[in-house]
Amino acid sequence: MTLTLQSTRKLNDGNEIPALGFGVYQSEPGDETEQAVLLALEAGYRHIDTASCYYNEESVGAALKKCNIPRSQIWITTKLWDTDHGYDKAKEACYESLRKLGLDYVDLYLIHSPCTGKQLRSESWKALEDLQKEGKVRSIGVSNYGVHHMKEVFEVGSIKPAINQIEVTPYQVREELCRFCQENGVLIEAFSPLTMGLKLKEPRLNKIAQKYGKQPAQILIRWSLQRGLIPLPKSVNKQRITDNSNVFDFEISAEDMEALTKMDEYLVTEWDPTKLP
Repeated sequence: MTLTLQSTRKLNDGNEIPALGFGVYQSEPGDETEQAVLLALEAGYRHIDTASCYYNEESVGAALKKCNIPRSQIWITTKLWDTDHGYDKAKEACYESLRKLGLDYVDLYLIHSPCTGKQLRSESWKALEDLQKEGKVRSIGVSNYGVHHMKEVFEVGSIKPAINQIEVTPYQVREELCRFCQENGVLIEAFSPLTMGLKLKEPRLNKIAQKYGKQPAQILIRWSLQRGLIPLPKSVNKQRITDNSNVFDFEISAEDMEALTKMDEYLVTEWDPTKLP
């Protein structure tokens, strides 16, 4: 199948999620986030990823009101932060996120991390299942979960996570975790697919980029897409927002995909809660 900016991937609940997302982590609340989202939608993105702890849900909502694109055509993700774990608190946090976004529902609601321990994680997952049944969220999932956390959700829940959002790049491949999720029908979203800029000047990456006449960032995004991941690049720069979406007119060869994957060095740009108990 030839991928395009309009391509989607099917989740285990039957919903279709756009194959490329747009992240707003560390985008300043207010005009910066609002304009970045508007620019992304103008460039053709239809998948916006935010979180309560980014403090910019209201700015995302403001952009959605201005964009003149039907709500049904835009996939919106937000996340439950660690301080809001537990059944009742998780439900209230979701309602608050909906209020800030100005929406009746979100397309994907994720538990942001497993940092709170098994009991609270389990209560929160039950809340997400009920939020889905209430129609407040279309799909539910997790973020920063390791294999043992995923097994825990399978045991305590009646609904499987549709997504596990984790950091994955050629420098942080996570082969075992990705394989486990894929074997269990859970799609992987790749946050920080551009290594937060840390590797954009790396010589091996640049050599491959030059071969394809592309930018290093475009190679990183394309690598994620070809591995079946859903990358979530972030930028507030108009040109880079557009460039990051222009990754569908080429294909990285099997040989170069292997070379990129072999660059794995367990690069963690900020945090890695996947190994927590």
